[in-house]
Amino acid sequence: MTESVNPIPPGMHTVTPHLVCAGAAAAIEFYKEAFGAVEVTRLAGPDGKLMHAMLRIGDSPIMLVDEFPEMHALGPKALGGSSVTIHLSVPDADASFKRATAAGATPRMPVTEMFWGARYGFVQDPFGHLWSIATQVRNLTPEQIAAAMLTQPPMEGCGPQG
Repeated sequence: MTESVNPIPPGMHTVTPHLVCAGAAAAIEFYKEAFGAVEVTRLAGPDGKLMHAMLRIGDSPIMLVDEFPEMHALGPKALGGSSVTIHLSVPDADASFKRATAAGATPRMPVTEMFWGARYGFVQDPFGHLWSIATQVRNLTPEQIAAAMLTQPPMEGCGPQG
């Protein structure tokens, strides 16, 4: 009897963020409070450090693990910053930004109307990960976006140093 296995498990996407966090258990609680994450699974090793955890924010899975320096698994703070931004598409960017900052995220750019037709803001979580938060409010053609880009100043405050 041969069992057929789906190469992409149900509920997963082709690309899924896998975050390394110093204090992954605390990160799970932060993501629940800040972004409405739902915990799917948590596997702790004998020392209590999380070997694997799965959260879901909206329809998207996020995996996370504690730092394991011996395996070169280090979070953004240990590395001195992050060059990756996790993007959240939400129904209300202003409310989501407010919720994230109330939970302890550091604002890096307030929610602003952007040239591509979205309300967009940027935060850094207490574990060093960067999150953009956006709500599309206008449908624009690529030509309209290109023209509007020339009139809007560059986004400031979006890097980890803000």
